[in-house]
Amino acid sequence: MNKPFLITMGDAAGIGPEIIARAFRDAPADMAACVVVGDVATLRRACALTAASVPLAVAQLETLAQLSSVPPRCIPVLQKCELPAPVPYGLVSPLAGQAAADCIVWAARAVLAGEAAALVTAPIHKEALAAAGGWAAQFPGHTEMLQAEAAAFLGKPVQDVPVRMMLANNELKTVLVSIHMSLRQAIAAVTFDQVLQTLRITHTAVGASLGRPPRIGVAGLNPHAGEGGLFGSEEQTIIAPAIAAARAEGLDVSGPFAPDTVFMRARNTPDKPGEFDVVVAMYHDQGLIPVKYLGVEQGVNVTLGLPLVRTSPDHGTAFDIAGSGQADPASLIAAIRMARQLAA
Repeated sequence: MNKPFLITMGDAAGIGPEIIARAFRDAPADMAACVVVGDVATLRRACALTAASVPLAVAQLETLAQLSSVPPRCIPVLQKCELPAPVPYGLVSPLAGQAAADCIVWAARAVLAGEAAALVTAPIHKEALAAAGGWAAQFPGHTEMLQAEAAAFLGKPVQDVPVRMMLANNELKTVLVSIHMSLRQAIAAVTFDQVLQTLRITHTAVGASLGRPPRIGVAGLNPHAGEGGLFGSEEQTIIAPAIAAARAEGLDVSGPFAPDTVFMRARNTPDKPGEFDVVVAMYHDQGLIPVKYLGVEQGVNVTLGLPLVRTSPDHGTAFDIAGSGQADPASLIAAIRMARQLAA
């Protein structure tokens, strides 16, 4: 049997279980060899939201080896968390936060151990993760939790396993220098070492997927990329020197460019190919807003720098529509397709 792809169910109070069920319903070919790591009762509840069109069943597995015996129109689920009963939709729940964390850790360890090909994570709720307390509460999100698991697997300190978030769709890719922190902290995180490290990680990871060195455009931190120092000096004192160092290493890097135009220059359309294969952005919202504006239904979050393939949908738990039957699985399906490409 080929190695399976693991999908963690995400926060049980959100749309994660539903988009998983809908993906199995709408795109069975894409879901081949996929196993859900989650709670059986929660997935059965999610399947009920799709029952009016195409009925689905849930098959509880004891081991990954049992996947080959699962019949069609069945979602294979490994029970790897504890939920006494399905949690209410749309509410922050410590139980859901802990269950989500347990599933992520089990799945990450299975992929790191070579038992599975890649990891696709459905959305979690960061408040629920914090509310769970204990070890789960120390992580602000998936990226940091997976970084810690990878470091433990490699026997290294966490800081020696640098990771970055990339958000990608068919038109634009962006990689972030900093991820989940306040804007004040994110500005302070724009250092020569951080920018250069991001450029190196981007070059290696994106180049591997393209099969050639990527063209990297770099966004400035300040309006107009500082306008020659009038609106800030970080471009002159930090970002440009890091770009020069990267170019000296042979990386194809340009910038820093004005943040309000560099993403348009990188956008790849049938009518106008982008000038860059990827844009390195200085902080979370600077890089994510342009990609999400182009459509969250095709956006995929990829964690770069890990010794495993991890992708996820480009949206959150959507508590406002959870349980209503309205959730769109397109971004999850796109994440699974990208995971297959990267694993190959």
